[in-house]
Amino acid sequence: MMHSGRVAVVGGSVAGCAMALAAHRGGADEITVYERASGRLAERGVGLAVHNSRYVELESAGYMDADMPWVQLERRRWYVRDERASSPLGHEIGSMPFPFRTYNWGPLWGELRRRVPESVEFRTGTRVEAVRSGPVGAEVDTAGGTERHDVVIGADGYRSVVRASAHPGLDARYAGYLAWRGAYPHDRLADPHLWAEEDCVYVVFDGGHAVVYRIPDGAGGHRVNWILYTAPPSPLDAGPGFASPTSLPPGGLSDALDAHLSYVAEELMPPYWGALVRATRAEEVALQPMYDYTAPRYARDRVLLAGDAATVARPHTGAGAVKALQDATVLESAIVTATTWPEALESYDTDRTVAGRTMVDLGRRLGHALVEHTPRWRGLDQAGLESWWKQADGTGAFGGRELRPT
Repeated sequence: MMHSGRVAVVGGSVAGCAMALAAHRGGADEITVYERASGRLAERGVGLAVHNSRYVELESAGYMDADMPWVQLERRRWYVRDERASSPLGHEIGSMPFPFRTYNWGPLWGELRRRVPESVEFRTGTRVEAVRSGPVGAEVDTAGGTERHDVVIGADGYRSVVRASAHPGLDARYAGYLAWRGAYPHDRLADPHLWAEEDCVYVVFDGGHAVVYRIPDGAGGHRVNWILYTAPPSPLDAGPGFASPTSLPPGGLSDALDAHLSYVAEELMPPYWGALVRATRAEEVALQPMYDYTAPRYARDRVLLAGDAATVARPHTGAGAVKALQDATVLESAIVTATTWPEALESYDTDRTVAGRTMVDLGRRLGHALVEHTPRWRGLDQAGLESWWKQADGTGAFGGRELRPT
């Protein structure tokens, strides 16, 4: 087991905190986290979901626990707009088991940050400008100068500086459609009794769908969380506007994008779910164009990649945060069992590179089925839905597969 080394983690979000924890548990002597944001990241309030089986694995590994607030889901219900439906929820095509815990990104990050030991130097407001790697170490450039480390971990998201150093020219590819995201306090929801707390809802329409579920608010209550996927309105028609990785933060939607969201909510969704989306205030709606990529290698010389810096899959997989935490468990194991840094990095690379390809492939397959080539939803019943889903997902085990190769 290695008990030495200086480790830099670029990025201090969920992936960064988890990788700092992994390096500490692996026995690194000095760990420095470089986070470009100067404030707390906990203000981010979007939702994420973790399959029950993945939670058990991550709890056993020490990266999640019951102190992290969650909402337990049980079922996934599928609704389509039908003017003949007697319920404002729409026509229910069918339902499936959905054993997931949902989390609020902010409180989850806060709990992970609290678990990072005080011995880890966490530098907020520090932008990494460049990283240079070689066979015996790597250098990190900031406005304050250059520092040398034995290993640099890139956990700095989809526009990663670290990835650019390891794989110059590797860019995310725009998939041709967008995701609108929103979350707001549960007490704003009209007629909450119509929607069971344990239900995740898929609202489907030609050319897209919305996913709706509750998440904890971090203070003992709930928030409404939704994400809606469809192509952009034709005047924007993607092209140069979304060709390079970008996103619009809450409150940043243009009039055209907001109008398109209103059209989908009011004309394509059943009344209850359309009203739920439109109850989101402008400053609560963000836009996420769909991109995907995966690094050909997760480790190169003395640099390794984790989380979105290594792989971005379309969110249909429901596995982004889960995979970042799994990256950390694999790194910890690799460090503990290796005798040298090159050996540890090779072990990590072998495992996670395959996992990244698997996740991107799954995201593309689900995007094809759920957005790009949707079925005739009104013609599906429970049996038809189950058959279609097995073809779309490949195994019918959405979110339930172990992402590590066997």
